[in-house]
Amino acid sequence: MSVDLEWVAVLRHGQSTGNVAREEAESAGADVIDIAERDADVPLTELGEEQAKAAGELFADRPPDVVVTSTYRRAWDTARLAAPDGVAIVADERLRDRELGVLDLLTSHGVRERWPDELRRKRRLGKFYYRPPGGESWADVVLRLRSLLAELSAQRPGARVLLSAHEMTVFALRYLLEGLPEPDLLRAAGATEVPNGSVTAWERDHDGGFTMVLAQEVGHLHATATPPTADDDAAEQLS
Repeated sequence: MSVDLEWVAVLRHGQSTGNVAREEAESAGADVIDIAERDADVPLTELGEEQAKAAGELFADRPPDVVVTSTYRRAWDTARLAAPDGVAIVADERLRDRELGVLDLLTSHGVRERWPDELRRKRRLGKFYYRPPGGESWADVVLRLRSLLAELSAQRPGARVLLSAHEMTVFALRYLLEGLPEPDLLRAAGATEVPNGSVTAWERDHDGGFTMVLAQEVGHLHATATPPTADDDAAEQLS
């Protein structure tokens, strides 16, 4: 697609209480992840806040023109803590995390135990097009991000845009900005870890395409002695 932006970066939100609960549930072999809030309200941990502040150091010398954030609390708080002074923060629901429908709050073990038919359907359709009942496919997320990029290009041509969002956003943008075909995208996603507080960025080429210039960068975390953390979507761990 044609995107008239100079630079696009994704800051994955800092560690959240949901990330911690998911890791604990997976390690314990539980079916369900113990999270009291709805997904949109899950807050950052103290470490997640430190990760967000550390990410702000990466943009201090060359700030973005605008920060666009997912409407989910963990991403919004990350944007607030990372955005350089004077840079506008705009919330947009098209950046929200992928909705998992009936698989929400289930661990890998929980999906296998409670929805074996869905697991078989996912394997038949493939990860990109599989949509859990009541949820979204990867393709659905790509469609809303395509709309957001087109709107940003029209409203802010040539801008430097920082997105405060989620792990899935990185993979969707590889598809949109780099033009990765589905098989290549899924192979890359399977081999890629997107740590909390990491930054992935693309710059526009002379021919109008985009090249990745930062790949899940965490140097800013190490520089401030802030530990990076990683947590995959439990439903995405199933092949």
